[in-house]
Amino acid sequence: MNERPSDAPPLSFHGGLIGTLAPFALFLAGVAWLGLAGAPDETGFWPILLGAMACGLLLARDRPAYADALIDGMSRRIVMIMVLAWILAGVLGVLLRESGLVESLVWLASSTGVRGGMYAVTAFVISVIFSTATGTSLGTILVCAPLLYPAGAPLGADPAFLIGAILAGATFGDNVSPISDTTIASATTQDADLGGVVRSRLRYALPAGAAAIIVFALFGSAGDAVATATVPVAAPSGLLMLAVPALVLALLMRGHHLVEGLMYGVLSAMFLAVLLGRFGPADLFGIDRENFIAQGLVLDGIRRAVGISLFTILLMGLVGGLEASGLVQGMVDWVRERARTAGSAEWWIFGSVSAATLLTTHSVVAIVTVGDLAKEVGKTAGIGAYRRANILDVVVCTYPFLFPFFIPTILAGAMTADVVGMPRVSPWGAGLHNVHSWALLAVIMLAIGTGWGRGDATAERP
Repeated sequence: MNERPSDAPPLSFHGGLIGTLAPFALFLAGVAWLGLAGAPDETGFWPILLGAMACGLLLARDRPAYADALIDGMSRRIVMIMVLAWILAGVLGVLLRESGLVESLVWLASSTGVRGGMYAVTAFVISVIFSTATGTSLGTILVCAPLLYPAGAPLGADPAFLIGAILAGATFGDNVSPISDTTIASATTQDADLGGVVRSRLRYALPAGAAAIIVFALFGSAGDAVATATVPVAAPSGLLMLAVPALVLALLMRGHHLVEGLMYGVLSAMFLAVLLGRFGPADLFGIDRENFIAQGLVLDGIRRAVGISLFTILLMGLVGGLEASGLVQGMVDWVRERARTAGSAEWWIFGSVSAATLLTTHSVVAIVTVGDLAKEVGKTAGIGAYRRANILDVVVCTYPFLFPFFIPTILAGAMTADVVGMPRVSPWGAGLHNVHSWALLAVIMLAIGTGWGRGDATAERP
């Protein structure tokens, strides 16, 4: 099979523009249906993407060329970088989770006697640490909420602000962690080095985080405690596992390759956790002879990455078919004509990724979908790679953590059900009290409106 030449004529579809957009419209409709039905996970997207590809194949006038365009879209280098990064990050996240890191953080917070609004602040900080260390917002909610939310009643924390603080902490790490899928996607689509992106992103994340801490401290109290807090059984030695994400962050900030940093992180997490007795070598990888299968924490981590990896590969195939029609380049040219200044170009990038996020209900999908547009329009307007990556990432770390039809808010609300002494908080209530994402949205809009931070380095990766 031959690769589609770069100078090949644009693909045409039966039905003209409607036929060109039909596969993507089918995909977006399927995603919206899954989201409203309460099952917006990556595995559910697989058959929808296959159906969208089949739709494109049937509508394409040159079906072999369309098939080649699908394969070309899937086989991009950026796709393989993201897949490998997700696999390693998945393994690292499982190792840190099973090492008891969160339990040790909760033990430390409870031992210091924090209460009321300061407990909400503590929950936010613990969630920030875990989400930054593991790069997963959903994993942070799943791990931290069951440990932190039930203690809210005896420690006098307001339920809505407490789950909002946990959701906010998950948001923070998703935005700034060098192993977060959105950080990887935003940096790679804009040809920016990961360390520089993370450093420059703190300009936006830290003010929003500071605002969240102030609000949680002032309004996060529900009054007097009604019982004695239950402190999780944990060994303080689990806090030593913080050395692992610190190592990964230091390596990436010093310019090491993403894969290199993640691999060292996985190896150091294995060594340190075994040394501390958090789990044994047999827990990492072994054979279940009774059921004839391999098992272990490493496999659990890899499985975590399967859903998003296969989803991304299929999505990029669909995007490749759309790009082969010439429509994407036409949109870029149309926006470029209207984005004559740096400010207007940034607003176009902001609006494009906002629309993509709200339509697809998926952060990485939104970044990948408009990544090329942001790069071409931004470059033409003289906007640096860091700035473009930051606008993309900051935007996708707001809406999904605020509105009740996205996975993070739905999951956060579900984590408050059937908790003794604490009421259930709705997804809308959780998002409404996620002060960090509201502040982050205000910060990025202020930055675009005033030009603050537009002087980020403009160097692109070779």
